[in-house]
Amino acid sequence: MIKPILQLGNNTLRKKSSPVKDFQSRDLKSLIEDLSDTLHKAQREFHYGRGIAAPQISELKRVIFIDMPEFKSPLINPRMMWASDRKFEVWDSCFSFNLAFFVLVDRYYSVKVEYLDQEGRKHTIEAEDKFSELLQHEIDHLDGILATDRMKDKKKIMMRSEWEKAFKSSG
Repeated sequence: MIKPILQLGNNTLRKKSSPVKDFQSRDLKSLIEDLSDTLHKAQREFHYGRGIAAPQISELKRVIFIDMPEFKSPLINPRMMWASDRKFEVWDSCFSFNLAFFVLVDRYYSVKVEYLDQEGRKHTIEAEDKFSELLQHEIDHLDGILATDRMKDKKKIMMRSEWEKAFKSSG
């Protein structure tokens, strides 16, 4: 079911999420379906976006859903196990900002993330570049951290129309 995406200013986005403990519950299956449905609606609406976190749809559970060409899966109780020393700058936005603006943040170039699948089996994924940035962004949501909290320079905010002119056409 498609759920409303909470917007910047909603206090739920600032709360820490609880770990999932019951992998047999219908609630978990429903949450994953809701995340998938909501992400796909947002992707159709904005023509952008690769992931969503449970707090964005008012569920304070440690679940994110990623849908990009190279990886499509829910990640349950994800945690960063390792991050490279190397960082890079990225213009970051969020469905919880309605993608109205982008902020400049530093992200680790490479990360290793451990997570559980829907059956509770442990997996590890290593990611670089844009995939690494996405995992960091979504895991931040589970801890009540937004991209605006990671801004490098409070004066560097770019409206979506300007970002599209500057970056979207270049890939």
